[in-house]
Amino acid sequence: MSLIPARFARTGHRQGLHLGLIVLALAILTLSMALAVSIGEIHIPLITTFKALGNALGVSEYPLDRIHESIIREYRLSRALVAACCGAGLSLCGAILQALLRNPLAEPYVLGISAGASTGAVAIMVLGAGGGAVGLSLGAFLGALGAFAVVLALSRGASSSPNRIILAGVAGSQLFNALTAWVISTSASAEQVRGIMFWLLGNLGGVRWPDVTLALSVVLPGFVICLLFARALDAFTFGQDAAAALGIPVGAVRLILFAITALMTATMVSMVGAIGFVGLVIPHAARFIVGTAHVRLLPASLLIGAIFMVLADIVSRVILPHQSLPIGVVTALVGAPVFALILYRARPPL
Repeated sequence: MSLIPARFARTGHRQGLHLGLIVLALAILTLSMALAVSIGEIHIPLITTFKALGNALGVSEYPLDRIHESIIREYRLSRALVAACCGAGLSLCGAILQALLRNPLAEPYVLGISAGASTGAVAIMVLGAGGGAVGLSLGAFLGALGAFAVVLALSRGASSSPNRIILAGVAGSQLFNALTAWVISTSASAEQVRGIMFWLLGNLGGVRWPDVTLALSVVLPGFVICLLFARALDAFTFGQDAAAALGIPVGAVRLILFAITALMTATMVSMVGAIGFVGLVIPHAARFIVGTAHVRLLPASLLIGAIFMVLADIVSRVILPHQSLPIGVVTALVGAPVFALILYRARPPL
């Protein structure tokens, strides 16, 4: 009988530890976003940033410089929020796909979504598809959903084997990458090519408050829905046969989660372009910290991804004087070595 209280004590200790980690991550995220708002060509003191946020939330009425307050509210705060949502959404998608496909190298672009979004955006920028009625973000979003539909058709549904889905994603990516290259090489001017390349590498410079609303309305409900499937994701890590034996409707759950990851990835790519390695690397870092149980892994991936993307945005703005580096370059410089390490450790034994 004495073992029962001890087990409850250990469970309570673990829960307290996980809660403490979440609180710490939220504090780091808040500080990172405050730094992202403060740092730029016009430096704004950190205390001024917090005062401006207090004024915006209606909890204070500090007299502030109007230029500083305008920069914070209209430009930097919205950019920091979109960066956090982008990192959170891509990391969450990576954690889900790595479980569904049972592949440690799976990431949000494995379904060809990034390639489809690139094709849609390039069609708008170069060909003017839609006659001006379709914007760049909407064109990228429609292209991403089109690519997702093509991959589902090639793989013959979400209930197919993980290897078949991955191969269908590779084929879809190659198809849409070829279409993008064909449009650029036959119809784009030199100036358009430069703009396209900058967008493809990731750009947070043009995001505003409507983008914040869209990102939050996709990431937060998507996170809640995915969290409801946390136990199903735990079962998928042992294979679809094991999940089916536990009474999980494999095809339906896969289709729902694939659709959610496609929606989140398409939304992020349509706003900021293709930013690689976030969805691949961050879930592994979160798994190292909190373990493999998805009820803890999904919140950890969400928060660590948000922190990483906000910090990457800061680096992209300060690493070169008077020039902003595409954020995808920063994430690649960090993610590529980690990707190589994961690939090395995941290689089959000789």
